[in-house]
Amino acid sequence: MNSRVPSFDVLALPAHDIAHSRFSVAGEAPQRRLLAWRDRVGHIVDVLPSRADLERPFQASIDRFQVGDLVFTDCRSDLMQLDRSLARISTDRVRDFVFHVFLEGGVDNLAVRNATRESAAAPARIVALDMNQPFRMQRNACRVLTFFVPAALVQEVFPDPEAIHGRTLDGSTPMERLIVEHVATLSQTIHTMPGAEADDAIRAAGRLLVAAFGRQARLSGDTRAAGRAAIFGQIRRYIQAHLGEDDLSPESVLAAFDFPRPTLYRLFQHEGGVNAYIRHQRLRRAADDLIRHPHLAVVEVAYGLGFKSASDFTRAFRRAFDMAPLDFRAMVSRKIAQAL
Repeated sequence: MNSRVPSFDVLALPAHDIAHSRFSVAGEAPQRRLLAWRDRVGHIVDVLPSRADLERPFQASIDRFQVGDLVFTDCRSDLMQLDRSLARISTDRVRDFVFHVFLEGGVDNLAVRNATRESAAAPARIVALDMNQPFRMQRNACRVLTFFVPAALVQEVFPDPEAIHGRTLDGSTPMERLIVEHVATLSQTIHTMPGAEADDAIRAAGRLLVAAFGRQARLSGDTRAAGRAAIFGQIRRYIQAHLGEDDLSPESVLAAFDFPRPTLYRLFQHEGGVNAYIRHQRLRRAADDLIRHPHLAVVEVAYGLGFKSASDFTRAFRRAFDMAPLDFRAMVSRKIAQAL
């Protein structure tokens, strides 16, 4: 990757100063444009071009604005495949929550965890992503406004912020239309805003986005919803604390919290069910352990996270991450070595 490309990581800036930068591939040779774009965004997300993609004309540009701990970008680009893998996550520092608002175009085939949002009649208009979790998606030719916001803002509605990852909105409700209108106006006026006003406008957009996803998840609006959100967070923390126990299951969770089975399944419906969530968290922890403990045998990682055998673990890991555990460890080790 070109080391001269500035990072999109949130950096410390004087309060209410606006830092603005712009990048376009227009100045590159036509055959280099998609590769130049890949270099530009490669420290956050990998662009996966096919041979046909490299041979087609490609246009893209991005304006980036940063105010304090908030980042806002305005991007126009042609179709591309984007992937943020566990290997990428393990070698960078980007841990913000990202909200994409599409003024034109949208996303198809968004894959997170083991689930994929297939193409629909209309692509997703608003997408929420946790940059600490993997995803893959096809982004169509589009104009997209993107907000990078800290976990504290998401946590105002989502007790466990990672639950927002992969959620989408179609832009059809009054609140969602208000969001699109607000951010479109922001993109037109941010160039002339004082820093304090820009900070307020970006933060307001972030709160509107989180509120819209909270309403979709029924995590806001009344005392009952607040209680539901609190229980959801408690269960997720319980699962995280007991990942290494062989008997962790929906039954053990039900026994620990003593409430009806249908309630538990409704809480985890967006996660694909309780079993799917437990398995995903075990595999994610396993990937972290493979990186943090390079001399730990795969079988030790498997047994330490409740898998019955190394072969069961390897099959599950391969289904989730498209490679065997040892291949994943080797790939991440190479990326870390290249970065040093």
